[in-house]
Amino acid sequence: MTLDIQNRSGWPTELRFLLEQYPREVWPTHVNLGALTRFWLDIHADFRRFGGTLGAATVDLREGRVTHERFGSWFAPRLQMFLSHLNGHHQIEDFQFFPLFGDAEPRLVRGFEVLERDHEVIHGTMDGLAEAAKAFLLTPAADTDRLRAICDEYADATERLLKLLDRHLADEEDLIVPLILDRGEHELGV
Repeated sequence: MTLDIQNRSGWPTELRFLLEQYPREVWPTHVNLGALTRFWLDIHADFRRFGGTLGAATVDLREGRVTHERFGSWFAPRLQMFLSHLNGHHQIEDFQFFPLFGDAEPRLVRGFEVLERDHEVIHGTMDGLAEAAKAFLLTPAADTDRLRAICDEYADATERLLKLLDRHLADEEDLIVPLILDRGEHELGV
């Protein structure tokens, strides 16, 4: 089974042993689902919500329901905030949480390495999205043919990022939350 983010459809059996003990259905009411884990899951939910908002706004732009100017003024600061928060979130995971969790459960180290590689792929995609967004903002509205092509490039880049992010967030949760439920936040040192 390939574990690269573009082709992955969940974790292989050897990384699912805790998820099988603690499936998603038990998470909300589990005694070890602490405040930090709830906060982390809320951040993931916010990324998903904003991704959905960004995706829907991009469809509106592509289908002509919103003007170039209106979309540009709405999305530029929001996209910058989204990408900045995502970058900061990944740094905390890469440098604090993944090493901590890998030390706590060595059988999951391979999964944390995969998640770190996901971050690299996602960040490359974020860079591509930022470049497409910049090109979109710098294209004059009067240059309709160029604007349409740039709009399509931007929309495709957004779609790529949101697809990768959706896969990554689900897999990250499926690896980490069961570990936290099994051991407890305090015992893990989070």
